[in-house]
Amino acid sequence: MQWDAWHSAIAGSHAARQMVTSLLALPLELDCNSLLPWDGIAEVTDALRLAPGQVLADLGCGRGGYSLEITRRTRARLVGLDLSPVAVTAAHERAGFLGLDGQARFCVGDYTSPALRSQSVNAVACIDAIQFADPPLAALHQCRRILAAEGRLAVTAWEPVQPGDPRLPSRVRDMNLARDLAQAGFGQIEVAERPSWYQAERALWEAIADADDRHDRGLATLRKEATATLAFFDARRRVLATAAAHH
Repeated sequence: MQWDAWHSAIAGSHAARQMVTSLLALPLELDCNSLLPWDGIAEVTDALRLAPGQVLADLGCGRGGYSLEITRRTRARLVGLDLSPVAVTAAHERAGFLGLDGQARFCVGDYTSPALRSQSVNAVACIDAIQFADPPLAALHQCRRILAAEGRLAVTAWEPVQPGDPRLPSRVRDMNLARDLAQAGFGQIEVAERPSWYQAERALWEAIADADDRHDRGLATLRKEATATLAFFDARRRVLATAAAHH
């Protein structure tokens, strides 16, 4: 499976993890598999407005680093879903290492998972993953379904500077979160550009593109991704979208 191989390569490379966490200003112990910098975690946490004991769903959780940090800060309970069994196993292990295994559980699945009942969670986070839903609008409908009344959603993503730009991957070129969140029935929608996240990501990809990846599968994997991403980097804008569910 593509995602299993990707997670295995990155998680197995100390050099890759050190480079990513350093350039995103993250602590090394945070098992990061996306591109949200440290200040972005604070913004997402604030947007979700979680109280202790409430339930956060993290869709496309990867190895769980971001949502475990949000859980640690808010004392919420966490359910994370990801398509990769390798990532889910790593997330379980990380929760245990952090002493959060009593507050967090991780499952293999996507936004259609039966583990997520209607109106069963207080907040949903989707960190740099909504573009992999097919289509994103369907995932946002499911986010609204599982959110309790007045529950909060936070999505970090990329949108095209020019909609339909053929330079962009198909999963990004038509992204419009304000439109899709409204169609999914959300209210209090805000989609804001985050230039500082954009600059942190650029610095990371440029450093990785220049890295010596010989004998390091994780760095080689990221270097290939960096080369592809930098070719269309300026055609995207970095955004944080937040919204509330009304029932």
